[in-house]
Amino acid sequence: MTFRIPLVIGALLAGSVASSEEIAVFAGGCFWGIEAVFEHVKGVKSAESGYAGGKTANPSYDDVTSGETGHAEAVRVVYDPSQVSYAKLLQIFFSVAHDPTQLNRQGPDVGTQYRSVLFYASDDQKRLAEGYIAQLTKAKTFPRAIVTDVQPLREFYSAERYHQDYMARNPNAPYIVYHDRPKVAQLERHFPELFTKPAKYR
Repeated sequence: MTFRIPLVIGALLAGSVASSEEIAVFAGGCFWGIEAVFEHVKGVKSAESGYAGGKTANPSYDDVTSGETGHAEAVRVVYDPSQVSYAKLLQIFFSVAHDPTQLNRQGPDVGTQYRSVLFYASDDQKRLAEGYIAQLTKAKTFPRAIVTDVQPLREFYSAERYHQDYMARNPNAPYIVYHDRPKVAQLERHFPELFTKPAKYR
């Protein structure tokens, strides 16, 4: 996606109590790009690539890419809700991080491991995620139906070390140049108030 989707769920935040650190897990295709996008968001303390949503404990990358574990490539985001809300992270996820209308794929990557999922860590996150998807659907924001699932976060398994900070360590890799750097550029363009450049990318 290459546009900023309006955020209209502020009213749903009533009654939420912010702590100094919260966790959100997003899946939407190859985790390299999702991780890179969220690493560039002010208020995000860390973004870690991994696997979630499946039945296999401690899976390897090869296990997940087989499509037999049920896991999706996912990113665990630790953020400060006093600086950036979960609602704003949702807006970024749907606006620039991935295409929520692609079923079991994202761009050139095909398989259930590349599906679009919001793994909620609290009832508030579940309510916000479902509410935002409903609003985007009602507004017909996308030309096709949104296929993003909303599922409880049960386990998150960290991916292998060579997957972490992949864009920072491989900025000129063809996949990164073609698929992931444009996502970060769109984040800077459409969310300048939230864009930051971590030291690892300087």
